Amino acid sequence: MVAGRGGWESGPRWLLPPMSDPLIRERDHYVVLEPGRPEQLLSAAETLIWLEGQLDRLTAPPADLGALPDGAARAARLLDTACELELEPGVIVQWFAIRLEPPQAG
Repeated sequence: MVAGRGGWESGPRWLLPPMSDPLIRERDHYVVLEPGRPEQLLSAAETLIWLEGQLDRLTAPPADLGALPDGAARAARLLDTACELELEPGVIVQWFAIRLEPPQAG
C-alpha cells in the first residue's frame, strides 16, 4: 500500500519523479568518522583509499563483497551502497557524502 491523495491505495505507484538534478547525486567529497579520531574531510578518491584500508583491517570481507575481485572493487561497491562498516563488535566507521560549496545558479 502507498500513500495517495485520497488515502492509502494498493499497488506500486511512483509518488515522486526520479531525481533529475545531477547536483543531488554528486559525491565528490565525504566526511569520514572513526571512533576516537576527529572527523576527516576527504575527496571521493581519498575516501576510496581510506575504505580499502578499512577493509584490509578485516579478517574477511563482508559476505556481500566477498565475490568482488579485489580491495579496490570492494571499496567502490561499499562507497556506492553503504555508509558504515563494522570493523569489530561495537567499532564502526562511517562516511557520508557532503557538498563543500553551494550549487552555482545556472
